[in-house]
Amino acid sequence: MHEDANGDGPRADGRLTPSGADQEFLALERELTVLLRRARANQGEMAREVHPDLESSAYGLLIRLDECGGRRATDLAAYVGVGKATMSRQLRALEDLGLVARQPDPADGRAWLVTLTDEGRGRVGQVREARRARYVSQLAHWDRREVAELARLLHQLNGVMDK
Repeated sequence: MHEDANGDGPRADGRLTPSGADQEFLALERELTVLLRRARANQGEMAREVHPDLESSAYGLLIRLDECGGRRATDLAAYVGVGKATMSRQLRALEDLGLVARQPDPADGRAWLVTLTDEGRGRVGQVREARRARYVSQLAHWDRREVAELARLLHQLNGVMDK
């Protein structure tokens, strides 16, 4: 169980708050807040594991490139939800660290694709494997079907939040 605003744990009595909000949705909001707070802290740790000078926010770009291969900077900016100037700054920093490179887009000679370098791919792979091993260790007492169900529900939630 996770803490609630009073540190007492989640309420499961189904009562409405004075404002009329369902307790289930308040519990969801509380648990997502805890999860996101921990995720932000973990992202910073993982970024530093990839490279001590890597900004926490840039870690997600590396994961996206690792999973999807080369992408245009405009596509990355849209995916992350930042402007072109912010994306350019982040990509320049990643290039300076030797983690990404730009290559001409074979589909459009005027455009560039950002890809992981071999160094970037290796570092990201090591950090992701270590994170996966932590999940395996932390959730060893869970049934694999529960892990799969959690992943499915989070995927479904992310899909709704994208809209």
